[in-house]
This record gives sequence, structure tokens and C-alpha cells, in this order.
Amino acid sequence: MKSDILKLSNRKLSIISFTEQGIRLSEKIEKLLSGEAEQADESTDRAGADRISIELFTKYTGKICMKNGKKDEAPKEIREVRQEKRSLSEWAGEQFLEKNALLFIGACGIAVRAVAPHLVDKLHDSPVLVMDEKGEYVIPVLSGHMGGANELAFFLAKITGAEPVITTATDLNRKFAVDLFAKKNGLFIVNRDGIARVSAKVLAGESIIISIENGHVQKKERLPEGIQLVSYPPKQSVDVVVCTKEREFDTQILLRPKEYVIGMGCRKGKEADEIAALINRTLKKLGICLHQVFALSSIEQKREEAGFLAWSRKADIPFITYTAEELQRVPGNFHSSAFVKEKVGVSNVCERAALMACGAGGRLVFEKQAEDGMTIAVARREWSVVLDEA
Repeated sequence: MKSDILKLSNRKLSIISFTEQGIRLSEKIEKLLSGEAEQADESTDRAGADRISIELFTKYTGKICMKNGKKDEAPKEIREVRQEKRSLSEWAGEQFLEKNALLFIGACGIAVRAVAPHLVDKLHDSPVLVMDEKGEYVIPVLSGHMGGANELAFFLAKITGAEPVITTATDLNRKFAVDLFAKKNGLFIVNRDGIARVSAKVLAGESIIISIENGHVQKKERLPEGIQLVSYPPKQSVDVVVCTKEREFDTQILLRPKEYVIGMGCRKGKEADEIAALINRTLKKLGICLHQVFALSSIEQKREEAGFLAWSRKADIPFITYTAEELQRVPGNFHSSAFVKEKVGVSNVCERAALMACGAGGRLVFEKQAEDGMTIAVARREWSVVLDEA
């Protein structure tokens, strides 16, 4: 089974607990998630971030134990978990900077106070969840849709037997959620202030009017309940417009596709800031903003490359890898290197990886460039919207 946690754009899951029972639950979750990661490794589907990275922390404050007549900090099994020395708020702030997902095993109030100083908005905040130390309930507290906290809550509930407690109104009422619709279809929200207005209309039982750029909608025989599709460009006031160019429309929300895929290779040990600098220069040259990037892609040997993973988490953009055999099957003429072929089994990584992640219809818009032990290429994918994802 491939889990929904794999949609978290390579986020690291940081778990913090405060009691001995909570720490034991942390360790149990780590083992369960590690087993899920092993199953994902065996899957041939690499369409997302099929990687789970976990850190366990503790603020254990239990009674001091005696060992051989001397004071000991905690039982052996507790000491094996990383002891967190910073304040809880400092720890949470660092997790937010790293774009990690946070799981607090303890009271909701502890989590709220810890993350409060670091909140930005619903499109950028890290997913935050709370679980009681008995493992009976798991509650997504923050970033339920865009950050994937709701999906992660359902997954954690499934593997631990806990009950997910979902509080987002659109989920509870099984209604259209525009931010989740955007996420599932690879779109970014230009004007996030319209989310609340559209959601209020949905919850009031009114239909949502959507206009999608011609040639980019996978129309079904029947539209989902509460969705009305009109022609593009819209000649009336609509709730949602989906199009490539940023244009003026009478709409509550404008969604634009994440059209571009970055393909890269690099020398082992390249720092994330070096990778980011090359990506930023390349995108600026092409007139592409980071919001338009669908994924970063490379070869399987770079799966654990720290610089790529760190950039992916910070940019909140999935990092996808492919085997040499998969890349070799990508059709086209590429800038080849005998040295690269000898090292990794395919003569070009960046161009092939970019096109592979695009899927059918992708085309290169920026061919291979090499710089200081790194290679980069950019491809543009054919995007489409599936309305039954609404």
C-alpha cells in the first residue's frame, strides 16, 4: 500500500512527546512509518515523495531514576530518543523553517502555544497534528488541506488504530474545498483571500461556478454535485477561474497551473543554498516564478541527496527520482555524457528526469546547463484539471 503521507512533498515528520507513555507511542509510530517506507520503496510508482523521514524528540520530565546508586536522567529506552534542549517554541520555529510536519503527543494547548508565534497563513504553514499519549485520537490542528495534515491524520489513524478528529467544515460536510481542489490538480492559488468566500458559499448550499481554460479540463459525463462549469473566458461573474496567464476576471479565486518541472543532477554533497541559487537564476532567466514549479526531479541515486531534499522541503515542492532504466526509456535527443553514463547508467539525467516527471506531452524549454558540479534543465508539462477531484 502506498500511503497518503507520501503526498507531503518530502516533508520530514518531527514527533515530540512529553511523558514516558508518549515516548513509547512515538517509537511505535516511528516503527510503523518505517515499515510503510519500506513498502513504498518496493513500489514502482514514484509519482510523489515516496520517502518518510522521521525525527523523535522528547521533553521528558519524569522522576529521576537511580542506577548503581547514582542519579540517572531517564530509563534506557527513553534516553535513546533525542532529548530536546531548546524551548518548545524555539523547537517549533525551527521545524516551521524546515517545512517539517509536526506531531505533538500531548495536549492541544501545548501545540497551539508552541506554534502560535510562527504562523504565516494557511498556504504556507507547516502541518501540525496532536495525538493523545494513549494513541486514541489524532487531530489535525493546522494546514489540514494545503499542508496535508488531514491526509496525514487519516493515515496515522489507519496504522495506529486511532480515531481521526477532523474539524474542517468542508470535509465534515463532504463539500468542495477549493484549496484541496487546487492541490490535487497541481494548481496554485493567486489570491488566497477568496478561499473563505468560496467556502462560505459552498457551506451555504450554493453552486460553485468554474471556468477553465480551453483544452485543459477532463470533463466527465456528470459534474460533481454543486459544480457548474461555464465556457472560457467567462462572460459573467464566476467563483473560480483556472488559466495559464494571470488575467483580470470577475472571480473570487484565480488558479494557475504548476506547469514546469526542474530536472537536476549534482556532485555528491552539494549544499542546498548552491542548488537554490542555480534554480533561482535559471527560473529568473526564463521568467518563471517558484509557484509555477510542479516538481524537482533527478535520478534514483540522488534520492537521499541532502541538498535536494532540503531545497524540496523549504520550497514545498516535491522531489521525484527515477531509475536509470526509466530515464533511458524517455524518447528524444539529449546532451549526452559518457562520464555520466559510466557513473549512473544513463548518459543524461537532468533533461530526461524533467521530461519523465512531466508525463505525456512534456517538452524541454531550457536544455542542459552545467555549473559548478551541477546540471539543470527545465521542461513544461501538459496540465489538465479533473473535475471529479472536486
